[in-house]
Amino acid sequence: MHIVFDAYGTLLDVHSAAARNEALLGPDWAEVSEVWRTRQLEYAWVATLAGRYENFWTLTRRALSTALSLTGREPDSALEEQLLEAYTDLTPFDDVAPGLAALAERGATLSVLSNGDPAMLEKAFGAAGMRSRFAALLSVDTARRFKPDPLAYRVAEEALGAAGKDITFVSSNAWDAAGAASYGFSSHWLNRTGRRPEYPQFEGVTEIPSLLSL
Repeated sequence: MHIVFDAYGTLLDVHSAAARNEALLGPDWAEVSEVWRTRQLEYAWVATLAGRYENFWTLTRRALSTALSLTGREPDSALEEQLLEAYTDLTPFDDVAPGLAALAERGATLSVLSNGDPAMLEKAFGAAGMRSRFAALLSVDTARRFKPDPLAYRVAEEALGAAGKDITFVSSNAWDAAGAASYGFSSHWLNRTGRRPEYPQFEGVTEIPSLLSL
């Protein structure tokens, strides 16, 4: 049984980098983090659509600069570097460790398929103490297309030597779960916060509230 997870926002809390630096960012740290994440994804999608691929770390850095500017801050290279360093050591969600342990006990082969480039993934999961949980940390960097482009999901099929129907994919990003279902994976939307369905036109997505529900 192959279970493939998205990384950022699914296993790792992308907002923990800004939260950890609240004292430096001030009371609007959450707004900074939200703009950072939104621009990071926007830049990835535009890069794919325009055929101008750049790796995810480059886009993450660029998105942070934009977020700081849009929230009224002057350029501050020291602050940017501190936040980027924090992004390499993101906090796992509370259900991740027990959820992965339970799946491993059932004999599942666990992997990651992420927009993050290989160096980002190795560093992030090493810092989180979870690297040994995964048979593979797969990056769309090999396809030079970001999810939800179909070529990005093909990376998992080819690396695992498994057909899409035999891969269970899990993401807390609704657009990602929808893209995986469209590609042919058995797709699960991890909806920890009880949001309303965002892509009802995409069939084949199963909603779960926690990794412990798999």
